Amino acid sequence: MTLGVLLGLVLSCLFLLSLWRQSSERRKLPPGPTPLPIIGNILQVDLKDISKSLKNLSKVYGPVFTLYLGRKPAVVLYGYESVKEALIDNGEEFAGRGSIPVFDKINKGLGIVFSNGRNWKAMRRFSLMALRNFGMGKRSIEDRVQEEARCLVEELRKTNGSPCDPTFILGCAPCNVICSIVFQNRFDYKDKDFLNLMNNLNKNVEILSTPWIQICNNFPAIIDYLPGRHRELLENFTFLKHYFLAKMIEHQESLDINNPRDFIDCFLIKMDQNNPKTEFTCENLIFSAGDLFAAGTETTSTTLRYSLLLLLKHPEVTAKVQKEIDHVIGRHRSPSMQDRSHMPYTDAVLHEIQRYIDLLPTSLPHAVTCDIKFRNYLIPKGTTVIASMSSVLHDDKEFPNPERFDPGHFLDENGKFKKSDYFVPFSTGKRICVGEGLARMELFLFLTTILQNFNLKSPVDLKDLDTSPVNNGFVSVPPEFQICFTPI
Repeated sequence: MTLGVLLGLVLSCLFLLSLWRQSSERRKLPPGPTPLPIIGNILQVDLKDISKSLKNLSKVYGPVFTLYLGRKPAVVLYGYESVKEALIDNGEEFAGRGSIPVFDKINKGLGIVFSNGRNWKAMRRFSLMALRNFGMGKRSIEDRVQEEARCLVEELRKTNGSPCDPTFILGCAPCNVICSIVFQNRFDYKDKDFLNLMNNLNKNVEILSTPWIQICNNFPAIIDYLPGRHRELLENFTFLKHYFLAKMIEHQESLDINNPRDFIDCFLIKMDQNNPKTEFTCENLIFSAGDLFAAGTETTSTTLRYSLLLLLKHPEVTAKVQKEIDHVIGRHRSPSMQDRSHMPYTDAVLHEIQRYIDLLPTSLPHAVTCDIKFRNYLIPKGTTVIASMSSVLHDDKEFPNPERFDPGHFLDENGKFKKSDYFVPFSTGKRICVGEGLARMELFLFLTTILQNFNLKSPVDLKDLDTSPVNNGFVSVPPEFQICFTPI
């Protein structure tokens, strides 16, 4: 027998073994399309529009189905009922974080967003406490957001009503809020260190939204052995790691345990408690700070950018919001969170913006923390779970004509604001976004302050304004556009 024939037999046996193991595994899991060896169902998923692919597959296989992303299965939850049953009714069992190889390479399971078990619970609990009780009796987070809203207005005035791309300016505002929470101080919009930080964060979101990163996550061997934009992503995260390490060292040198100034100080005080088993380590501090920046800067700035695009496209909506601002707030004081309850139309518009843009179509992957029987299927411990937030936010029974931008989705027949359990832009269950409260505050205060001070004008015909995302993978990225901020 020649070496070539022997090699062929070995490869054939491995191929058949792979098929047998896959078939045996699939019998216990929910139904789904037949996967190919090694590549799984990757050819049945449009990496530029994953939401559309999941919608089409759910029509064939139902609200709970299995999709092979590479060689590993993922259970997909499609529709409000299945998402609620898993993430809320069985919240503890579905509270794990699914593997994302690109992030696993960077974070090593540390921080808030990508950690699991005891580490995740400790980091999440601490971060929630820090965000809720921040300042130890000093300035509240609302004060900081209001200050940044005023700075944002001053920057927009410098455009002199000329057409501009608002991406950078809108990114600076939420980034500075996070800076003030994590580092104590905000930065001037022209500060070189700040510009480097902003550029790094912007690049990361752009790269993460490309189909190439979806391929890297499905075939992790690529990360180590092939060139590509994932290399740039890894370099950017290395820059951020060194940036936060330098800030930590600065804080250690000036720390007063009786007078904590910010998130880093509070974390350093917890680190100083001489517990060898503590989760409060230098690395966890660096990655937790990084998670706050990544989650608190780009998601909010992208939502703000998309908000202005939709308000440009729908001037009748903008006019109604400005009328409500005039009636409730006026022109001579800054908007506050107390105003929101008296502004039902504005509240409905903000909710509809987040529902319509569907910023994180599949949120971040979950994983089951133990073997669980779910809808008569056995899902083994560690299995990745993908919850389609798009299927909830665009449910046509809850939101008639879900593909249409309509603030009426959140208003009752009397024009009062109407809550909806289907409003899940921050995910739901145990893994709901830590910064939800801050993000909602920023969206309200930034947008109302902008509309209090400026009329919005498009330099192109409104018919030519496209509101469709240019990428719909990890994040729904809005198209580039120009806008004029005309002082009122």
